[in-house]
Amino acid sequence: MIKVHYEFSSWTRITHWIRAISIVVLTVSGFYIAYPFVEPAHTGEPVNFLNALFRSWHEIVGFLLIAVTMGKFYLFIFDRQSRVERASFFDFINPVVWIKQLKYYMLIGKHPHGKGVYNPLQFIAYLGVYVTLVVISLTGLVLYMHNFHGGFGGMLYDMLRPLEVMMGGLSMVREIHHIAMWVFILFLPVHIYMAVFNSVYGKTGAMDSIFSGNRWVEEKE
Repeated sequence: MIKVHYEFSSWTRITHWIRAISIVVLTVSGFYIAYPFVEPAHTGEPVNFLNALFRSWHEIVGFLLIAVTMGKFYLFIFDRQSRVERASFFDFINPVVWIKQLKYYMLIGKHPHGKGVYNPLQFIAYLGVYVTLVVISLTGLVLYMHNFHGGFGGMLYDMLRPLEVMMGGLSMVREIHHIAMWVFILFLPVHIYMAVFNSVYGKTGAMDSIFSGNRWVEEKE
């Protein structure tokens, strides 16, 4: 018997889409800051400050990404509706679930019914994504504090200056920030493909769940 299972809370879905949109905006604006690929329109004005506009949007959306990432950490640890996400850890450390999941991806087995919402491969992929989010956020804040020496940037300077030194200086911080961006560029198409694959092949509404919050679960009568 097929039953509807409420899987993702509204806040989990909202923060997911904010992160997704933020990463796209940050990638485009970040590429422009590193290598301006759009020339300002020629007008009678002395300057059009297009680079400053891209940089301002990059910083605004960057702080938005930091905020929703912190919110996601809070939801994962404390939210009652997110306990199904926390339960994925027990599937991650279960070798039997690993074997069943690999057989499913090789099209020689059925999708295992784990305790959590993420299978072991998804769990380790998302863990890597959130580690990368922390890295790109911290390196972004270091770059920010060197643009704005007063106010919040000045407050961050004393806190993050030791981290900058540990990373090898400002140029290395910028390089790590750029590498972290490529992690997301490579992850997103794989993530979309696997979500569609699970939704079509698994026929459990895996793709629909991030929109509606519901997944179709087969239960024995």
